[in-house]
Amino acid sequence: MKSILLIIFINISQFIYPQSNLEIKKKQDAIVLEYVTNCAERYNYNYQMSEWQNCLDEGLKKDSTIASLWQEKAMPYFKTRKYEIGMKFIDKAVQYDPEQWQPYRAFIKCIFAKTYKDAIVDFQDCINKYGNGYRMDHAYSFYIGLCYLQLNEYEKAEKIFKEYNDDLFKNRQGLEHPTALFYYGIAKYELKKWDEAIALFDKALKVYPNFSDAKCYKAVCMARLGTKEEDIKALFKTAKEDAKLGYTINEDNTIYEMYPYQVRWKF
Repeated sequence: MKSILLIIFINISQFIYPQSNLEIKKKQDAIVLEYVTNCAERYNYNYQMSEWQNCLDEGLKKDSTIASLWQEKAMPYFKTRKYEIGMKFIDKAVQYDPEQWQPYRAFIKCIFAKTYKDAIVDFQDCINKYGNGYRMDHAYSFYIGLCYLQLNEYEKAEKIFKEYNDDLFKNRQGLEHPTALFYYGIAKYELKKWDEAIALFDKALKVYPNFSDAKCYKAVCMARLGTKEEDIKALFKTAKEDAKLGYTINEDNTIYEMYPYQVRWKF
């Protein structure tokens, strides 16, 4: 009789006093360690995708609410250009941990899947809910500016990149980001503000002297302004030499995707 009462008491206690968040986190961390660190990461998803995915599926059988497992399922599909497959998994990650993974999903829509209108909606929602945070070295507004460039809404892009670079200059005490300056210059270039574009490309080149893409678009602007042909040719030649050495847009994910306005050189 006492043992029956004890079992009933334990069951009632578990209902009244559910697991603490700390206990849940410990269990989930153990699952991630077992099925990501000690399983999936033993494989190269480029050549062993099924093994990678099987590990994560086993982890999800233990707890399907672990957002990072869904993200780990999605990530290799994005990097192998299977965007629609990956998106259904990242949507699950966002479902369980939106603050962590919604900005990542928006980034994927912008840089990988290139669904720019959807990316703007996602990033704007992130800003509304969490503030203008950072993902992959840039604030959410930076990616919204990129999306507007790709949608040919150049005045919107110009306004966003102006605000972004002004804030960056203030916050980093002059250590401006060359990619951000480059895209601000691109917005000016598309609006046919050739002198202003050149000034911004020069700022980018001051930070990153071998920035081949900035040199290329600067050369185009110089041609539009009627600069001497030999000066344009000399700049374009150095741009091509820099590109051949790998000096292009300096973002981690350029190894997977061409970024907007990144020059496709022929050597």
